[in-house]
Amino acid sequence: MSLGDILETEIQGEIARIREQAQTHADQIIAQAQERARTMLESRQRALHTDYAAGLTRARSAADLDANAQRLAAGDTLQVQAFQTAQTHLRQIPSLPEYPQVLAKLIQEALTALPNAQVIEAASSEHDAVRAALAQLGRHLELRANESVKTGVRLVGENGKTSVQNTLLGRLSAAQGELSAQVSRLLAEA
Repeated sequence: MSLGDILETEIQGEIARIREQAQTHADQIIAQAQERARTMLESRQRALHTDYAAGLTRARSAADLDANAQRLAAGDTLQVQAFQTAQTHLRQIPSLPEYPQVLAKLIQEALTALPNAQVIEAASSEHDAVRAALAQLGRHLELRANESVKTGVRLVGENGKTSVQNTLLGRLSAAQGELSAQVSRLLAEA
């Protein structure tokens, strides 16, 4: 073999070795790039999954809040309607034949608070019932018209300095705070 052939064989061997090293190095670079890409992809998938879960949780919370707000609004509306219905029924009581007995109890309670009352006030439309109630109680008081006193009476003491009002509508209004809690509970149970 000639020197040229030997050199060429050596050069070819060196080229093959360099190619092999380059291929090994390229394979390592590709493997590292693939590993980084896989890690980045998994990381991004975890982040997207976490974002999706958080978004879903937020959406559920918002939906729950909205549902609760609507339920509260409906409950408030129903509660207002319940009190309006109660007021309507109480306004109809003076037309019932039993109203003088109801008034007698209201007057007796008011007299307990103001025993030396001189005047009794009531809406004009309720005067007959007030007279009947006073007769039941065996009491004689000056009866005056006061159109703001409906579904009950207002007793006025000497010289008009003191007064006590006892009406069905007034009682409902006074008890509304306490009754509201009970109405809310009943609405929640329904």
